[in-house]
Amino acid sequence: MTEENTPTPENTPESETPAVEETTPEVTAEENSPKKEAPVSKAPEKKIESKPIPKPSGDAPDGHWWWGTGRRKAAVARVRIRPGNGEFQVNKRKLTDFFSETRDHKNILTILDKTNTKGSVDVFVNANGGGYTGQAGAIILGLGRALAKYDPSLESILRDNGYLSRDPRKVERKKPGQPGARKRFQFSKR
Repeated sequence: MTEENTPTPENTPESETPAVEETTPEVTAEENSPKKEAPVSKAPEKKIESKPIPKPSGDAPDGHWWWGTGRRKAAVARVRIRPGNGEFQVNKRKLTDFFSETRDHKNILTILDKTNTKGSVDVFVNANGGGYTGQAGAIILGLGRALAKYDPSLESILRDNGYLSRDPRKVERKKPGQPGARKRFQFSKR
């Protein structure tokens, strides 16, 4: 046995017990205090407030529809909305049938989610020109404009999320004397 492990009157189990008892209440007090604080911090629960469903601001101008026109690149989308049960058609086909990319579905449906109109308006779109990405962008702008007419209180939400801003980017034209818009033929010094 070493000197540290040899039993001495100072290191007897009786003398250790009070020291253990003294630290034990402090440890339990420390353990209990966070437990008491934990329920206090859990007490304020997050209340999920449901946004009110937007109501139309009177009758539609033509008596049936609210219109919005959107453009992106070479695509144009004419969007019509009316109160309904959430039907969404693009060129007389379902949205999921028309757009094969889930990215396009999500981008279009986020407008309805953020304005809390998903399931409460029917959307009918005529889109032409451009490709799928351009048409999706045109539908987003057209739907934003139509919703702003449908309920003017939604305009701040739409504007903050960029759904009322036209994307001005287009394909740059090819220039004469070079193979593309920016590309140049190889330079020859002589």
